[in-house]
Amino acid sequence: MDTQSFKTYSATPDDIERDWHVVDATNLPVGRLASRIAHVLRGKHKPMYTPHMDTGDFVIVTNAEKVRLTGQKDFQKIYRTYSGYPGGEKTKSADEVREEHPERLIEHAVKGMLPSGTLGREMFKKLKVYAGAEHPHQAQQPEPLDVQV
Repeated sequence: MDTQSFKTYSATPDDIERDWHVVDATNLPVGRLASRIAHVLRGKHKPMYTPHMDTGDFVIVTNAEKVRLTGQKDFQKIYRTYSGYPGGEKTKSADEVREEHPERLIEHAVKGMLPSGTLGREMFKKLKVYAGAEHPHQAQQPEPLDVQV
């Protein structure tokens, strides 16, 4: 019997080509949007995906202030920060976070879906989130990213 040997492909830094994608977050649920963005940031949408390499693309998110939270999450979801000092924990509802820094709703959700450690931090740097419709990345000619809702 003729057996072929199949080799597992592993991407190298020279093989990686990064594209730019843009997403309009208007009226999209945060979790589903974040899941799709994390998928693209990791590079899982490419056939050359390698788990130990950052093969992902850049993602630009516009209109972060118009993103949708389902149910009662605007008032019930709590974001916590801790300064490291005793009594240094601060809490804010999703509604308060949206008023002050609407980009953080998406950033927080996406960061939780990426790997922890240096690889995840490198992937997270490729995410650009803007509250309004304008972004300074027109020179990169971003393509629209299809987000299934």
